[in-house]
Amino acid sequence: MENEAQSLLSKSRANPGYISQDVLDLKSLRLCLNWVCLDQSSLWRAGLSWSIFFLLAVGVPIVSHFVLLCSNCDAKHQRPYDALIQLSLSVFAAISFIHLSYWSRKYGARRFLFLDKLADVSDKVRHGYAQELQKSMKLLCIFVLPCFAAESAYRIWWYATGAGQIPYLGNLYTSYIISCTLQLCSWIYRTSIFILASLLYQLTCHLQILRLEDFAQFFQKETEVSSILAEHLRIRRTLRIISHRFRRFILLSLVLVTASQFIALLLTFRTSTTVNFYEAGELALCSISLVIGLFICLRSATKISHRAQSITSLAAKWHVCATINSFDEADGETPTAQIVPSQIIPPGVDWESDEEEDGDDLDNTKLVPIFANTISFQKRQALG
Repeated sequence: MENEAQSLLSKSRANPGYISQDVLDLKSLRLCLNWVCLDQSSLWRAGLSWSIFFLLAVGVPIVSHFVLLCSNCDAKHQRPYDALIQLSLSVFAAISFIHLSYWSRKYGARRFLFLDKLADVSDKVRHGYAQELQKSMKLLCIFVLPCFAAESAYRIWWYATGAGQIPYLGNLYTSYIISCTLQLCSWIYRTSIFILASLLYQLTCHLQILRLEDFAQFFQKETEVSSILAEHLRIRRTLRIISHRFRRFILLSLVLVTASQFIALLLTFRTSTTVNFYEAGELALCSISLVIGLFICLRSATKISHRAQSITSLAAKWHVCATINSFDEADGETPTAQIVPSQIIPPGVDWESDEEEDGDDLDNTKLVPIFANTISFQKRQALG
């Protein structure tokens, strides 16, 4: 992460106000990675990272389930869904941690977040990516902290009202404080890793969305076909990289979240089960956290697919508009005069729809290709 900061600081002379914001975002990301102990830049840090993972994602849940199961407690302090909760959180933490560790070792933070590609994009894309980077760190807190506050309140209530019933070692209060602290650390660690992996996927997708939106401006100015095609191929290559990089994580998340929620549904809807806040409250928090992570991934994949389809539709409409309003010359090339809006849309054709439109769609009816007739029909057809 120090290399990224140095690289961005070297560009601060050209745009100091913007770069200072980038450095702030990189610092926030570095703090976030350190928070969940994912900094594996050296051997001892990697060992510390894996040690904390086995402690909080494996050791604490196992001890919590088998030692503090409290099968002899009253109805309010029994935890019939604890096995499903601990297993679900630990499995998703393991999936996220293994993938993040692999990405960190193979690509590094700079390549993984495509920071090395920002030099080839416009200032608008850089600024939007910096804002999204800062927004992702805020979203992590927004998604995790409310659920953690609810989990903390439940866990403190469980220990405070179950004193004497819950097993302990040595001093009652010291044992409860230590076990409660370890359980809360384990919960926020496992939840944060899964949400962080989902947000990193959202972040990389948003960069490509910004690039696609910037790419759409090629059709509004005089541009060579080779330039449009080269930029389009670069974006497609990056999209393919993202797809291959995250496909296992997304597929495993989709399958396992669906399986865990289906099992939770079967357990809670049994005829012999009494579902109440005391028994099923923690299960609800676990389900909310897992569904949020999956929702972030699916929403990001849907948005980037939608933008890619919009670019295809925009190119097709650009080609149609230019073909309708162009005329042939002896050499087969069309003139380079600028097209006015009245020439683009044929009279009597109503392209507006009564249906609600998506404001984020790139292919809107108000977009007019200004220099569409600077490229010959054959080149436009080949590009399409």
